Amino acid sequence: MQITSDVLVIGGGAAGLSLALRLADDYSVSLIAKGILKEGSTFYAQGGVAAVLGPDDTLESHIEDTLEAGGGLCDEQVVRFTVQHGAENIQWLIDKGLAFTRDDKQPDEYHLTREGGHSHRRVIHATDATGKAIETTLEKEVRRHPNIALYENHIAVDLITGAKLGLEHNRCLGAYVLDRAADKVQGFRANQTVLATGGASKVYLYTSNPDTSTGDGIAMAWRAGCRVANMEFNQFHPTCLYHPHAKSFLITEAIRGEGGKLKLPDGSTFMERFDSRAELAPRDIVARAIDHEMKRLGADCLYLDISHKPADFIRQHFPTVYQRCLDFGYDMAREPIPVVPAAHYTCGGIMTDLNGKTDLDGLYAIGETAFTGLHGANRMASNSLLECLVFAQAASQHIRQQKAEGEPQKVDIPDWDESRVTDSDEEVVVTHNWDELRRFMWDYVGIVRSNKRLQRAEHRVQLLLSEIDEYYGNFRVTNDLLELRNLALVSSLIIRSAMSRHESRGLHYNIDYPERNDSQPPHNTILQPTHSIGATSSMALAE
Repeated sequence: MQITSDVLVIGGGAAGLSLALRLADDYSVSLIAKGILKEGSTFYAQGGVAAVLGPDDTLESHIEDTLEAGGGLCDEQVVRFTVQHGAENIQWLIDKGLAFTRDDKQPDEYHLTREGGHSHRRVIHATDATGKAIETTLEKEVRRHPNIALYENHIAVDLITGAKLGLEHNRCLGAYVLDRAADKVQGFRANQTVLATGGASKVYLYTSNPDTSTGDGIAMAWRAGCRVANMEFNQFHPTCLYHPHAKSFLITEAIRGEGGKLKLPDGSTFMERFDSRAELAPRDIVARAIDHEMKRLGADCLYLDISHKPADFIRQHFPTVYQRCLDFGYDMAREPIPVVPAAHYTCGGIMTDLNGKTDLDGLYAIGETAFTGLHGANRMASNSLLECLVFAQAASQHIRQQKAEGEPQKVDIPDWDESRVTDSDEEVVVTHNWDELRRFMWDYVGIVRSNKRLQRAEHRVQLLLSEIDEYYGNFRVTNDLLELRNLALVSSLIIRSAMSRHESRGLHYNIDYPERNDSQPPHNTILQPTHSIGATSSMALAE
C-alpha cells in the first residue's frame, strides 16, 4: 500500500511541526515521527529561543554576537535573515497559545534571560522547559488538524528519487518508511518532501540527546546525492548531570547565565583562566576547559554551583532541573551539582538555501539536520530553536510558491522489495557494531582530536560500513539496523570533514593544528557524493 500527500514531513520536532501547521490549511500533509512526537530533541530543550525582544537590544547586536560565536564561518546573509524573522516567529508561537514566562517585576513583559555568547538578555523561555512547551503546543494543533495525517513509530528507510528509478528527471518523489509496529515498509509519495529529522549526536557515547538523534536525514540526503557541509563541528554541551542513571540529563546554560559558577572538586573556580567571559564564554570554550581540567586532575566530573542564589529563585526559574537533580539526590539550592560535557548539537548538515531547499528538486531540509550557514563553527545558545521556526516558515512559503507554479507530473513508485532478504539470526552484530562505533567516535573524534586519532577512527568506520552494507543487503530492515546504518555513514562524514580541516576553529580542536589559520580566508568543509545517487564509501571534498 502506498500513501500519497502533497507534502511529506519526516520529523516531528519544532521544525517539522511548524512547517506542517503552516501548510496544512491548504495542502494534505503526511507527518512521520520515529517514535511518539515527544521523543525528539525539541521536547527536551530547556533554555529558550533567542530573539530581539527587549528595548535595549538590537538586531545588529544579535547578528554580531552570532557572527562572533561562529568563528568566522557564519554566512552573514543567513544570520541577518534569521535574526530579522525572530520576533514574528515568537509571536506566531504566542498566537498558538504558548505561555512564555512573564517578568516578575513587570508582569506585562516576558522574562528574558542571557546565555553564553549573548551580549544582551534576549532568550525568551517557558521556565526551564521551553522545548516541552513548544512541542506540546504544536502537537495539540497538529493532532486536531484534519489535513495532517500523523504516522508515529515510523522510521524513514530512504528517499525515493527519479535517479534511483531510472527516470530522466532526478527529483525527490517521497520516501520508503518502516512501520515499526507492523514491521512493514510502505511507500510515501509526495510532491514535496521535507527532512526535519534532527541531529546526529547519538554517534557519540555520551550525549544529551534522546535516542532518536541518529542522523537519519543527513544520511538519506547524502545517499540521494545531496552535499553536506561542516560535519566536523559537533557541539558538546558543557554541563550534563553526572550520574550513572541520569542518561546525560542536560543542565541548562541559563543557570550559568543567572550566575552559576563552574568549580573544581576542591571548590575553586577555573573558567577565568580560560576566557575573560568566564562562565558566559561560548560553549566550545567552556566544554574544552572542563575537558582539560578533568583530564589534568583525573576527575570523573566537575561541579556547577548556583547555591549562593536564593532557594526560591532557583526553584522558580529552574523547576525542571531542580526536581530532576533532587530525584538523583542533589539539592542544587544547597550544594553544587556534578557535571560533565556531552555531545549536544550537530552544526553541520545537509546544504540548503534560504528557502530550506537542498540540491535535489522536491527535497527540503530544516532544523538541526540542515546546514544553512547560521551557526558557522559554533552554534550560539538558543539560536537552534530560532532556526527551526524561521526556516520552517521560509520552506513553507517556498513550497506554496512551487505549488502555484504547477506541480510535477505524478510518478508511480514501486513497492518495497523484500523478495531476496531473510530475517536476521545475528542481531548481536548490530548491537556490537553500535557500541563500537559510539565508543571510538567518543575516544577519537570527540572534544579534542589529533591526526592519529582521526586516522584510527577512519580505519574503523570503513570496516564497519562494509560490514553494515553486507548485513543491510541480506536481511530485512529493522529500526536498529536503519539507525546503525545512518550513524555509521554520518560518522564517516564527520571523520572525513575533521581530517580535511588543518586548523583549530570553533568546535573543531585538533592538537596537531592547535591554532586558527587566519592566513587564508575561512572556508566551509563541503563534501559531495561522487555520483548522483551517493555511496557510503565514495565521497569528494568540494572546493
